[in-house]
Amino acid sequence: MFLAGEEWAARFEGFRWEAWRLETLPQYLMPQEEEEFQAFKAGVRIDPRSVSNEYTDRLRRQTAEGRTQGRVHIVTRPLTDYLRFEFAQYYAPHSLAGERIRILDVTDRANSLAGVQDFWMFDRAEVVLMNYHPDGRQINREIYEGDVARFIEYQRIAVTESVPLEEYVKGVDV
Repeated sequence: MFLAGEEWAARFEGFRWEAWRLETLPQYLMPQEEEEFQAFKAGVRIDPRSVSNEYTDRLRRQTAEGRTQGRVHIVTRPLTDYLRFEFAQYYAPHSLAGERIRILDVTDRANSLAGVQDFWMFDRAEVVLMNYHPDGRQINREIYEGDVARFIEYQRIAVTESVPLEEYVKGVDV
């Protein structure tokens, strides 16, 4: 089953204790980000402490309720322009709002999650596969219809082998 619109948005309101994502691509081509991305490449920067929008407000509310949202993004250096943009314009304010963002840099080591595709996992009970074209254009979101145990293991590996965003960005040009 594919998810879009309200059915997709409901996953982020309805989880009981954890929503978690694995990101594996060096860029995501999202039409709604294009203007901000072009401005970033032209030198425009935001103050992550000043960001307040539907997403950050939801993160703050969920954090106050004891529910967590997190992710690990697998990267290699040099970072793409998109990753630098994502770290500065999205990850920084989202982290300040309570999202647990970690980075797994596999530049100088084997990627223990090679071949694993992007996914969201909700309460370690439901997995939604994020299907993308190789260039980062989203195809669809698909509910995984099998045992989620391997995704729980992917999460364990990703979290164990990654570092918090704040630690990672100290050593790279963002």
